Amino acid sequence: MRIVGVQPEEGSRIPGIRKWSEEFLPKIFDPDRIDEILYVGAAEASAMARRLARECGIFAGMSSGGATHVAVQLARSLEGDALLVCILCDRGDRYLSSDLYGG
Repeated sequence: MRIVGVQPEEGSRIPGIRKWSEEFLPKIFDPDRIDEILYVGAAEASAMARRLARECGIFAGMSSGGATHVAVQLARSLEGDALLVCILCDRGDRYLSSDLYGG
């Protein structure tokens, strides 16, 4: 098993995905369990969130779009019967008045 974290690229602002400083990390978080951190830009996260809504009927927010974008990139390198799990932990209704969904 491999655990991959997702963070915004330098200069990107993605609500829900932040580069938390150590004092704000929850006590249950164990950084030693993360095998790799990959980065995603705001444009890629937004585009994937809209794609999830349009193609899959999943009304997700930007952080879910960012996580899915990275998951799709990782999926391209999987071999055999590998399994990839991507957790989507926000919803799109929070972004109705934003540019994400044309608000």
